[in-house]
Amino acid sequence: MFRFAHTELLYLLAVIPLLVLFYIVMLRRKKKAIAEFGNPELLAPLMPLLSFKRGAWKFIMVLIALFFVIIGAAGPQFGSKLQQVKKKGVELMLVLDVSNSMMAQDIKPSRLEKAKLAISRMIEKLSDDKVGMIVFAGDAYVQLPITTDYSSARLFLSGINTDIVPVQGTAIGAAINTAVRSFTPETETSKAIIVITDGENHQDDAVAAARAAREKGIFVHTIGMGLEQGAPIPQKGSPGQFMKDGSGNVVVSKLDESTLREVAKAGEGLYIRASNTDVGLNTLLDEVNRMDKSLLEERVYSDYAEKYQYFLLAGLFFVFVEFMILGRKNRHFMKINIFKDRTINE
Repeated sequence: MFRFAHTELLYLLAVIPLLVLFYIVMLRRKKKAIAEFGNPELLAPLMPLLSFKRGAWKFIMVLIALFFVIIGAAGPQFGSKLQQVKKKGVELMLVLDVSNSMMAQDIKPSRLEKAKLAISRMIEKLSDDKVGMIVFAGDAYVQLPITTDYSSARLFLSGINTDIVPVQGTAIGAAINTAVRSFTPETETSKAIIVITDGENHQDDAVAAARAAREKGIFVHTIGMGLEQGAPIPQKGSPGQFMKDGSGNVVVSKLDESTLREVAKAGEGLYIRASNTDVGLNTLLDEVNRMDKSLLEERVYSDYAEKYQYFLLAGLFFVFVEFMILGRKNRHFMKINIFKDRTINE
């Protein structure tokens, strides 16, 4: 098989006939200019070194060199062989809390932003694993279906904020259940859920959801975002102001570590408390990498052999030939003239 990697460059070949036309026009003008001085046959002895044929050969060499250079730049590829690529990994669902309490700044710059930064760095370390994202507050939504497209994962991650979920709250159980449904169905691939939240769950039974997930072969890990002393929740659109309860008291969000420990225990996973220096995703990634990895994807694709270098070398050769051809006759080789220039009309 044969193909070009950059077919758009082949359009440059259209320049060659234009150059030929331009050369013919200029050659006729040159001969006409000489003819204005007199009979070319009479003027020939006065210009013994002039050679039109040599100029034509030099021009032909340039055209051939240009042809090969354009073909080489277009990236010719010959032959093909089928290669089979197998990807082994695990499926990983990242469940991120986007409730208002995640805007607390006991972890800088905020719990949510710190978590997003850690997730982005973790995605960079993934190779053949599949990853998906769930966002939740009062309800849970699939932000990114399970995929190996890490560029899309980082793109979707950048758009996550506390306004992405219309209902506020912290429904960890609903988030775990949504994550379970989002894995690739009917596969024996190892699966894990990582819940990243401050743990203030007041809406459902997160422990029961984690236990149900484990019964389906899915591990549930938790990361606690927040410090023991907690922090007030910034008021949106009012810098320096904090959210207050119905009595006018500033709301302080604290990490509910006990709930997250119970969730991780029920899901037979790990619980890690984040800090300003380390969120803990790298530790969980090491744990995920120790899981049994199974075949996620198998592809067969054609591999072509690059042959551009031969065309570029051919182009360089003809440039060298053009350089070696003199534009006029050589006094020392007048008697051995391979171009056989006899008159100025040649």
